Amino acid sequence: MMFFSVKGRTLIVFALALIIFFGAAGAVLAPETRPAFSAKPQEPRRVYVLDAGHGGEDGGAVSADGVPESGVNLAVVKKLDALLRFLGEETALTRAEDVSVHSEGAETLRQKKSSDLKNRVAFVNAVPDAVLVSIHQNSLPSVPSVHGAQVFYGRIEPGELLAASVQTALNESVNSGNEKHEKKIDSSIYLMKNVTCPAILVECGFLSNAGESALLQKPEYQKRLAVAVACGLLRERINE
Repeated sequence: MMFFSVKGRTLIVFALALIIFFGAAGAVLAPETRPAFSAKPQEPRRVYVLDAGHGGEDGGAVSADGVPESGVNLAVVKKLDALLRFLGEETALTRAEDVSVHSEGAETLRQKKSSDLKNRVAFVNAVPDAVLVSIHQNSLPSVPSVHGAQVFYGRIEPGELLAASVQTALNESVNSGNEKHEKKIDSSIYLMKNVTCPAILVECGFLSNAGESALLQKPEYQKRLAVAVACGLLRERINE
């Protein structure tokens, strides 16, 4: 099945083939997987820091049937991580389990959330040549009909270009007939405000929309999201 309008971009065609690869070769998800392709020597180095939002006691948004976004975020991040590494890209994860990354001494949920965000910022800022890709799920219970994936970008370039490229890939894949536009992130979002590298935040869909919530919990749909994000990231790179 073709999810994208490839328009002659061989990278997109290949990435789509990985949907079949994911279904047939679980080994790509193993930590020791070796890259099938590597970036060209002349390309500037990038390390994609993949951030699964929330975790542990902080489940984030919750679907009507009680599913927290933290687990969905992590599932998408793991698939995106495997795909990028398979394509020869360098990655780092802010968390690889359903845990909060707060420091010892944080006791209340508020303290843990604050410590968690500060630790994520410190982690990202310590990675040379980092590009932050933060994965989240949206929710708007007051208007349950709202659905679709949307990308937000931070203040450092090429964040806006990355967001536009990833948004285009998501529109071609999961937003058909419901296309959205990338937007600058609100300055109140601590993680995006304080990292010192290009950064995008991907709201993969709305847990408050019953139909989309059901899709977001399905591994095959999570793979589709991962492919779209990876295609957007790499398409922006080859267009530099």
